[in-house]
Amino acid sequence: MTDTRLPPALAPEIQAERDHLAASREALRRMRADVVETATSLGDVVGDKVTNEVLRRARAKRAEELVDLPDVPLFFGRLDYAPGAVFETDPRDGRTAARTPDADRVYIGRRHVHDSAGTPMVLDWRAPISIAFYQATPADPMGARLRRRYGFSGLAELTAFEDEPLVGPSAADAGGRLLAQEIERPRSGPMRDIVATIQPEQDDLVRAPLERSLCVQGAPGTGKTAVGLHRVAYLLYAERKRLARTGVSIVGPNRSFLSYIRNVLPALGELDVRQTTVEDLLGHVPVRRTEEPDVARLKGDARMAEVIRRDLWSLPREPADALVVQRGSRRWRVHPEELSAILAELRERGVAYGSGRDLLAHRLAHAVLTRMEEAGEACDDRTQDQVRRTKEVRAAVVAMWPKADPVKLVLGLLTDPERLARAADGILTPEERAALTLPGRPRGAKSARWSVADLALIDEAADLIERPVALGHVVVDEAQDLTPMQCRSLGRRVATGSVTVLGDVAQGTAPGAAGDWATMLGHLGKPDARIAVLDRGYRVPAQIIDFAARLLPAIAPALGAPVAVRQAPGALTRSEVAPEALTGAVVGACAAALGEEGSVGLIAADADVPALRDALAAAGLAAAVLGESEDAMEAERLVCVPATLAKGLEFDAVVVAEPARIVAAESRGLHRLYVVLTRAVSSLTVVHAEPLPEELGD
Repeated sequence: MTDTRLPPALAPEIQAERDHLAASREALRRMRADVVETATSLGDVVGDKVTNEVLRRARAKRAEELVDLPDVPLFFGRLDYAPGAVFETDPRDGRTAARTPDADRVYIGRRHVHDSAGTPMVLDWRAPISIAFYQATPADPMGARLRRRYGFSGLAELTAFEDEPLVGPSAADAGGRLLAQEIERPRSGPMRDIVATIQPEQDDLVRAPLERSLCVQGAPGTGKTAVGLHRVAYLLYAERKRLARTGVSIVGPNRSFLSYIRNVLPALGELDVRQTTVEDLLGHVPVRRTEEPDVARLKGDARMAEVIRRDLWSLPREPADALVVQRGSRRWRVHPEELSAILAELRERGVAYGSGRDLLAHRLAHAVLTRMEEAGEACDDRTQDQVRRTKEVRAAVVAMWPKADPVKLVLGLLTDPERLARAADGILTPEERAALTLPGRPRGAKSARWSVADLALIDEAADLIERPVALGHVVVDEAQDLTPMQCRSLGRRVATGSVTVLGDVAQGTAPGAAGDWATMLGHLGKPDARIAVLDRGYRVPAQIIDFAARLLPAIAPALGAPVAVRQAPGALTRSEVAPEALTGAVVGACAAALGEEGSVGLIAADADVPALRDALAAAGLAAAVLGESEDAMEAERLVCVPATLAKGLEFDAVVVAEPARIVAAESRGLHRLYVVLTRAVSSLTVVHAEPLPEELGD
């Protein structure tokens, strides 16, 4: 119910809610002022400048977390309880939801706000008491008697509220008009949080415990990306101390996607989460080449791990001569047979290759000291260290256990057919080995033209040489496109932590895209991860999702069709035109879409985007091109989107130009088309001159 349509009797209640919102904003302002105006504990006159700098940074970070965003409502809901209800303090962070007997309501918002006496005015949506806001029903009210949702307009001006009784004869299931309006509200620019509209099945996943990994198979419009981002925010709230030590990262499919989601976590008060791509995470070398699909699939095959392991561990060499160390007037000899035994024992221990070099030096020095002690010389730790550093021992280590560089190792493997044949014997066919050879015969690592697929090979070698630092939690979005080798790379970084995997098998467009989650999770090293399915779409209308779902029997026959909650008659328009009229029809469709509220995406085959952008410009329609700048989705309402960059994005209106060309552009073109057709949340217009793929037929 909006402000102008409220009965006069309810106007005072709207004003009371506005007063509470204003008081809460003032309380947040005071909380921030207390942080900003508090000096560092040690002051500026003490000599410990390092400690002072740490304190200043902590204060600045806390002040940034408490910034009030004027266009974001400070709270979005309320729970009413019977007077006298009592709630316990949250043991994880000490924040309390306890209330005095006459305080029978709590406000739910994006952050915790308290007044000068410490009394909560707004409770963080992640607090235990807030679970009822998302999951209470008349069948299980979870102690609450009423849930209130708020409507806002302009700069977070409170204009409406809607009550959902949870007990009594008027109790009704959750999901009122304001909730639907918020879900369907037109949007422009980057993605924003859904904290006010999280659904019960989404909330279960958001609050899943940190210890166990989670895999979410989510159909288009089911909110899987939002679930992953809000899960990060929740885990940082519930396990902040633990994750502060180990770190959290979000891995997305490309930089355009990261630009699209970049504002969500800051709006929820989380500022220190690294957002990256697989390419940047594994960035051992610059990527300067696009791999052929068949070769990319081969390089992503898990068999390559054993090929690289064999090649690396072929480097240690049997000693040709005895080790002779001279100290003073005496010479101490270790025979080749004993050196070989030491080498064999170290190779069988399963140590990292780089650690093995250090261990070999210690073992050789110990062998020399044993002879010295047998001869009656007194030896201690200093003596062993001196022997280990002698030129003779160092030379023996270099000869027996050569240094290994991951980039040079992979370069040598991919440019030397005989070396590759030895390492891949019984693993790869001669045809596969021939396909792996790098083009151009580079003279060195710097001149080699590496592809994204090569990065995982280099990372595999790097791990064998020296183990990477593990993270506490990683969220991987669009994970269905990860190759087995990329999964291994990510799995190493969460070997002692957990992972949230987000994706949709039907949207797998990479040459080595996952066919099922169980196999993919095995490559990640998380075979016991919980697999959850989100199949209720809240944003994409049924008319659009049902049309796109005609592709599922061909691209993902094991998946059921997603269920759309929304109906939007007229949301889908198909327009067949003559070839010479195609560009004009696309421009006209974009102009018509701009006449409505919200963002507009023109999606076409990558090669067609430049000409279409020029046609839009000639017609006087300003359009940004996704991928040319990080702020493309903020620069203009109309964005030209190459089909390969559409994944994970959404627009209020989408115009798809020539689906047949999108399909023909790559080996998994039908999967790509499924992605493209499911980016619209209000209207989808398909303009084509060539026949649509037969899978889309009536």
